[in-house]
Amino acid sequence: MDQLQRSAAARHGGQPGPRRVATPWLALLAGPLSYGISAPALVLDDLARAMGTGQQAAAAGVTAFGWGIALGTPLLAALLARRGVRAVLTVATALVVAGTVLLVLSTRVPALVAGAAVQALGSAGLTVTAMKLADSARRMGAVAASLAVVGATGPLTGALVADLLSWQAALALPLLAVVGVPAARRGAPPPETVPAPFDPLGMALVALLVTAAVLTPHRPLVAGPATVALLLLLVVRTKVRPDGFLPAALARSGRFLAVCALAFALGVVNFALLYAAPDLLREHAGWDGTRSGVVLLAPYLLGGFGSGFLVAASVRVPHRAVAAALLVAGTTAPLLAAATTAVPLLLAAMTLASLAAATGQGVLALRATDGVPASHQAEALGLFNLAYLLSVAFGPAIAVTLSQ
Repeated sequence: MDQLQRSAAARHGGQPGPRRVATPWLALLAGPLSYGISAPALVLDDLARAMGTGQQAAAAGVTAFGWGIALGTPLLAALLARRGVRAVLTVATALVVAGTVLLVLSTRVPALVAGAAVQALGSAGLTVTAMKLADSARRMGAVAASLAVVGATGPLTGALVADLLSWQAALALPLLAVVGVPAARRGAPPPETVPAPFDPLGMALVALLVTAAVLTPHRPLVAGPATVALLLLLVVRTKVRPDGFLPAALARSGRFLAVCALAFALGVVNFALLYAAPDLLREHAGWDGTRSGVVLLAPYLLGGFGSGFLVAASVRVPHRAVAAALLVAGTTAPLLAAATTAVPLLLAAMTLASLAAATGQGVLALRATDGVPASHQAEALGLFNLAYLLSVAFGPAIAVTLSQ
């Protein structure tokens, strides 16, 4: 019998590997990250009253979450590249649980900020892992769609959960992602390469660069020059350590940098319109915030669900054509929103922006790893997502500036 088993294994390429993670589990692993961005939107008043502070101070938790996912994405992607899926799932789950507990128990803003940041670090790790395990356009489309759909429904879901339970429960929604962890662990492949030596200086430079970039829309005179200086130092670091925290193979790849730039631009347009939408609808249609929130579900849900199909179909279209279509859509959306006062056209612009951003995240994530050595694919995904997530800091700031 042993001889028969060995013969069968030889015919089929050796011992069977881990089972493929089902697509719904990947969507569940990634999607709840968007709750951390959008679920607090309609519960900030409750949160501010509970903390005994103003709404602006209470919103610091959302800013901290944005910083955490931007920083956690490259950090956890580096861990993924060096230690494999199981290690990242363990660390990310611990961070999400610890951050959620701190959020739920917090009674002061500093504890709230710390909890949101820790929760975001873990959420970023789970999302990067889901994208790493999404080994086809269809599966990547499902992951991107889950992020967009959850983001679209997040404000309404957060408000309903706060009404039924508490504002703490609304802030705990990203914890839902850990439900998908056991299935991801069962399908986790072993680490693909021998880990490269760790680069603590490179990691510190990336962390400082992310922090400066996130602060740039709020403190441009200080954070802007700091961002440029840190970027130059990071470029120098890639020459000293080509296999460091930022691999030179990525930093010198024109295709990779172009993909990241396009994803960032599409994200900026989408988040700027998302935050400008209530004011535009109030100005042109006289709608209050609640009515606008309900109506806006339609364009952003359409964009989220539609992106899943478009990402899957993108493999049959030349890459240049896909990139051109995304660029046209991302340019048309803000121009249409600025040029019209008709509500249907405003909603069409928002649908177009949502569709372009969500589709771009999925399609361009697949392109970001094209031609990248296997040893750097996890870092490529992490840095690509970092570029996209930085748009969360810039889009709303641009919307507020233009509305003044």
